[in-house]
Amino acid sequence: MENSSYQGEIAAVLVAFFWTITALSFEVATKRIGSLAVNITRLLFALVFLSVFSWITRGLPLPTDASMHAWLWLTLSGLVGFVFGDYFLFHSYKLISSRIAMLIMTFVPPVTALLGWIVLSEKMTVQHLLGMALTVTGIFITIFSKQTGERIKLKYPAKGLLYAFFGVLGQAGGLVLSKYGMQDYSPFASTQIRIIAGAIGFSFIIVFTGRTMQIIKALKNRTALAGITLGSVFGPFLGVSFSLVAIQHTSTGIASTIMALVPILIIPPAAILFKQKVTKLDYIGAALSFSGVVMFFV
Repeated sequence: MENSSYQGEIAAVLVAFFWTITALSFEVATKRIGSLAVNITRLLFALVFLSVFSWITRGLPLPTDASMHAWLWLTLSGLVGFVFGDYFLFHSYKLISSRIAMLIMTFVPPVTALLGWIVLSEKMTVQHLLGMALTVTGIFITIFSKQTGERIKLKYPAKGLLYAFFGVLGQAGGLVLSKYGMQDYSPFASTQIRIIAGAIGFSFIIVFTGRTMQIIKALKNRTALAGITLGSVFGPFLGVSFSLVAIQHTSTGIASTIMALVPILIIPPAAILFKQKVTKLDYIGAALSFSGVVMFFV
């Protein structure tokens, strides 16, 4: 399934750009209606977009032609990635801050590569491992350099750190399970299955936590809905689908490393739109990360 035409790597680069737009859009929406409302709504919106797209391109609005193998493992992937991973990641923000959680999330590429090696018998060359190390180091430096008025401490609540690491496992595990379940099946239809599972999972969380009316009221915010709509197009619709295209054509470790470039790519638009200061460390981090990504293409 893997080849030397760099289809997977190019798809992963596109995903990083898509997710940059998504991050900016969801930041606007989350500040207005909260993360839980954004999570369930983005999945429902994306499911509509995917159903229309699949109807036009495949003649099937839903993935009714998927095998039981695909349904089983892609459903599990959706629950692990969208529900388990995101649920704990967002909860970790409250305990250790989003900045520290993002630093911990830089472990996603190496953990994905490790799981890919264990589950899928994927191997990475020394050059690829060096590229991953450079990219992740650059991302770490960029996140670390952010001037938020928050000091880096030596100790954080163990619960918060554990939740953030669960977020790492959710993203990495979801990607590896997706590749195992998808095989040669359509990436867009595979994303539908994952999103259906994720939407059902979040629906249960909303009902059991008694937040149904809170979510309904939140959806009346037009500014938030505009952000969710844009974010859903570039996030769970295009972004997640192209992430599956990426792992169909390259290793999960390489794909996850390139897709993790969002903190680097978001620097220019954040500086322009939100007037965030760009520091020397940002430039150093960007240079290291792009140097690392180049090593996947040579």
